[in-house]
Amino acid sequence: MTMTTLPAMRTTDATVTGGKFTLEAADIAVVVLYFVFVLGVGTWIGASLMSSNVGSGLFIGLAGSGAAGGIAVGGFEWNASWVLVALGWIFVPVYIAAGVVTMPEYLRKRFGGQRIRIYMSVLSLILYILTKISTDIFSGALFIRVSLGWDLYLSTVVLIAVTAVYTIAGGLTAVIYTDALQTVIIVIGAFVLMFIAFDKVGWYEGLVEQYEKAVPNITVPNTTCHLPRTDAFHMFRDPVTGDLPWPGLIFGLTVLATWAWCTDQVIVQRSLSAKNMSHAKGGSVLGGYLKILPMFFIVWPGMISRALFPDEVGCVDPKECEQICDASVGCSNIAYPKLVVELMPAGMRGLMIAVLMAALMSSLTSIFNSSSTLFTMDIWQRMRPHASERELMVVGRVFILVMTVLSILWIPIIQSANSGQLFDYVQSITSYLAPPITALFIMAIFWKRVNEQGAFWGLMVGLAVGVVRMVMEFVYGTPSCGQEDTRPALLKDVHYLYFALILLGVSALVITVISLCTPPIEDKHLVRLTWWTRHSKEPRVELYDPWAKAHEGTQDESGSRDPSESPSQEEPPATSPCWKKAAMWLCGLSGQAEVKLSVEEKQALEKKLTNIEEEPLWRNVCNINALILLTVNVFLWGFFA
Repeated sequence: MTMTTLPAMRTTDATVTGGKFTLEAADIAVVVLYFVFVLGVGTWIGASLMSSNVGSGLFIGLAGSGAAGGIAVGGFEWNASWVLVALGWIFVPVYIAAGVVTMPEYLRKRFGGQRIRIYMSVLSLILYILTKISTDIFSGALFIRVSLGWDLYLSTVVLIAVTAVYTIAGGLTAVIYTDALQTVIIVIGAFVLMFIAFDKVGWYEGLVEQYEKAVPNITVPNTTCHLPRTDAFHMFRDPVTGDLPWPGLIFGLTVLATWAWCTDQVIVQRSLSAKNMSHAKGGSVLGGYLKILPMFFIVWPGMISRALFPDEVGCVDPKECEQICDASVGCSNIAYPKLVVELMPAGMRGLMIAVLMAALMSSLTSIFNSSSTLFTMDIWQRMRPHASERELMVVGRVFILVMTVLSILWIPIIQSANSGQLFDYVQSITSYLAPPITALFIMAIFWKRVNEQGAFWGLMVGLAVGVVRMVMEFVYGTPSCGQEDTRPALLKDVHYLYFALILLGVSALVITVISLCTPPIEDKHLVRLTWWTRHSKEPRVELYDPWAKAHEGTQDESGSRDPSESPSQEEPPATSPCWKKAAMWLCGLSGQAEVKLSVEEKQALEKKLTNIEEEPLWRNVCNINALILLTVNVFLWGFFA
């Protein structure tokens, strides 16, 4: 085969020491100034939704999958626009009307009991470790390793230390306040790199021509895995042989996206913090527009990186790949950091490092806060119903540390999974565990007949089926280039997006059958908990919850705690040593007395927080913008189909 040799790309502004790039003064200045400036900035929900999802894992994973397979992976981002509209118009109104703070709390109010809530919390925490924290840490550390030459685990420690201080000192409020600016910096920096990269490759026509010829010099004999896909520039691919079959990309992906955007605590908490219903809808629309952009500033640059550096980004020989990126299954994950290191000038390179660091911190901080909330409110309080606020704050911080350690231990698995493609790894794991949750939330909101027994056993059966597929995936692994595929048909013939549809159907069937065979929940318990009752003004009779009753047992009729648990006894003495005050500050404890509200004040506050009424003007503005967003989205799907 005739090889096309591309001119070696050089960056004249970079300082090279021992074959590794180092930052110049301009780069360091940009990084420092950015993180100083970001401390005092804040704005809107939509940018926060985008920034929570756009971590370094998305940059590394999406660009890597684009380098390996082409533009179809961008469909994962475009699909999100539709689901974000569903979040703002369908799911959030029900959540706000129900007066819930966490997603497991909604299920507890909807179905009663505790076993579904506990299951949801535990599964969410497992998913955070497997698909969020570990992947973000790995991708952020990989970016620093490629850019600066640091050891992967040294990079991990530095990232965790910085993010921990950011999380502990600021909490969710600081996250939302800084996310908007970080989103702007992310988009601007990524677009600058996109234009530089397109200029180097000869714009779109040059990309098409050079990507088709992006073959590494060292290949595996008698194989074709080193060749770029012939359908790399098509969104819709063969439903049987395609790496991302179009039915799976349209329907199976929607199952995963509904879980990620409409039922996941990390994302939904941003919308629940909106000032009003129109504010939440506007945030969803803005987030939907922003999710159109990663195709252009992440996926295409990933493809350009393979076109410019086929020997490194497109390597297929296991020994060669091991030398390049410490992973024998492939090095597509280095596509984006390789582009930054090679193409960005001094100063701008520092900006991109700041962008990726900011994206990592935003994503991790959101997950840390959500994980802490889920564990303390849904698990720890069940074991210790009378735990003080101080105890809950400290336990939450300790739990974050435990999750971080577990996530770091999982990184070696991520490096070798799914042919080294980080994005495919995340989506496949989600396909095995999330569809039963998607089925449950959709049915809980739209069908009053679903009861606790049907919901619980639907989740259990779905979990069992999904775990079997996931375990098989890890046991058999993915064959490397040139190896015979001896996996069972369930693995090699059933794409994970198709499996997500199958698992959704199985879970929904079990939920339906068992719900119809057991007594229904009375209507008085479902007020403002379903789509059909969200505007009801009737008082809701809460389902009996033995744990909640026990937890409230120490409170009198006015809502005050028993004197033995008075908040004043939790206050640190005025003469507390400095080290103790500093430790309390790191755990988010101010030492100020808790403000007590009367019964009337609590009722008024609850009414305000559960109000989903909108002003006609802003309701229409949001509706029109949502229609425009979806029209643009459909056009893009059709244009690149």
